[in-house]
Amino acid sequence: MTGVGYLELLKTNRSFRRLFVANEISFIGDWFTVIALFMLAGEASDNSPLAIAGVLASRSFSLALVTPFTGMLADRYSRKGLMFGANIASLVVLVIVLVFNLLESLTSVYILAVVMVAARAVFDPAEYAYLPNICNEEELLTANALASGGWSVALGIGSAIGGLTISQFGINTALWIDTVTFVVAAFTIMTLPTGGPDVSERKSATPKLIVGEIVSGWKYILSLPSLRRVIFAKGLWASGGGAQVFLLVLIGMEVGFGEVAAGVGILFMARGFGSGFGPLAGRSLMSNPRLIPYLLGIAVGVCGTFYIAVAYFVGQENPADWKEIILILVFFSHAASGLNWVLSTTLLQKRSDDEWRGRVAGTDHFVITVMMGISALSAGLIMENELLDLVEVIALTGLVQIMLGLAWIMLASPSEKKIIQQALVES
Repeated sequence: MTGVGYLELLKTNRSFRRLFVANEISFIGDWFTVIALFMLAGEASDNSPLAIAGVLASRSFSLALVTPFTGMLADRYSRKGLMFGANIASLVVLVIVLVFNLLESLTSVYILAVVMVAARAVFDPAEYAYLPNICNEEELLTANALASGGWSVALGIGSAIGGLTISQFGINTALWIDTVTFVVAAFTIMTLPTGGPDVSERKSATPKLIVGEIVSGWKYILSLPSLRRVIFAKGLWASGGGAQVFLLVLIGMEVGFGEVAAGVGILFMARGFGSGFGPLAGRSLMSNPRLIPYLLGIAVGVCGTFYIAVAYFVGQENPADWKEIILILVFFSHAASGLNWVLSTTLLQKRSDDEWRGRVAGTDHFVITVMMGISALSAGLIMENELLDLVEVIALTGLVQIMLGLAWIMLASPSEKKIIQQALVES
C-alpha cells in the first residue's frame, strides 16, 4: 500500500482538494450543533446520563436504519448531487428549527438529532463511494488518511470553538454559525466533477427494485470473506467507543475544565485531534504488509488500554489535578481508533467494485452506528440505574475493546495474512 504524499495529493488533485475543503467547513459546523445537542439534553433532564446518552443513541440508531438505503442511492444516482443535497437539507432543517424556536424539550432535541443525522446518512456513503472516482489506487490510502485527519481536525476545532461559543454567546448563536457552514460547503461541492455509477441502463426505482438492490448488496458482501471481515472492523471499536464518546461529556463535568460546554468541547477537541493524528502519523504502519493483517485488532486494543488509564485518573480524589494527563490519554486512544477507521475504509474501497461501493459503504456505516448506539445506550442505562459508577463504566468500555481486539488478532488475522501474501506474490 504505497501512495503519494499528503501535500502532493492536495497540490496535484484539484477535485480532492475541493472536496477536502468543503468537508472541513461543513464538519466544523457540525460539531457546534453536536455539542449544543448534548448541552440541551443535559439542561432538559438535570444532567441525566441516560438522557445525554440518548442524543448519541438516537443519532446512531437513526443512521443505522437508513444507511442501507442511502448506500444504495450512492450506487444509483450522482454522488456529487447527493452530497450537495445533504448539505442543503441540513441547512433548511436547522433554519426552520431556529426561526420557529423548536428546541424547548428533550423530545425536540432528539428529533433534531435524528433529522440532522439523516442528511449525514446520505452524505457519508456518497462521499465514501465518490472518493475512488477522483483518486487513483496509489492516492487512495493517502486520501482516506487526509479525509479522516481533516474530519478529526474539524472535530477538534469545531467542538472547541463550538463549546466556547455556547458558553459565551449561547446555543442559538452556535447553531446559526452551523447554517453558514452548510451554505459554503454546498456551493463548494457544486464545483466538483461528476462521479459515480453508470446510470445509462438503470431502471426506474420502485420499492421492489430498491429492496432487491439492497439485498443484492448484502449478498455481494457475504459472498466475499475479505469484505465480510473488514465490514466489522469499525464495529469492534464502536462496541466500547460509542459509550466513550458520550462518556466524554460526563468526564468533562466530573473533571472540570471551566464552563461545562467549554470543558466538553476541550475533551472532544482532544478526541478529534487524536483521531486525525493517528492515521497521518501511522501511514507507514498501514503501508507495511507484515503489520496490515494484525493492525485493525491492535488499534482497537490500544484504544481500550488508554481508556482504562483514563478511568484510573478520573477515579483519583481530585481528578482536576490530572486533567492534562486525561486529555493526553484521550488523544492517543482516539489516534488508534482513527488508524482503525482509515485502514478498514481503504481496504473496503480497494476490495469492492465500483457498482457495489455505495452499498458496501452503507453496510459499513450500519454496523458501526448500530454498535455505537448499543454501546452508548447500555452505558447510559447502567449509570442511570447506578449499577456501576462513571469510573467503572469507562474501564468496562476499555476492557471490551481489548477483548475484541485480541479476538480479531486470533480469528481474523490469519485469513488477512493470506490475502496480503497473495497480493504480494501477484504483484
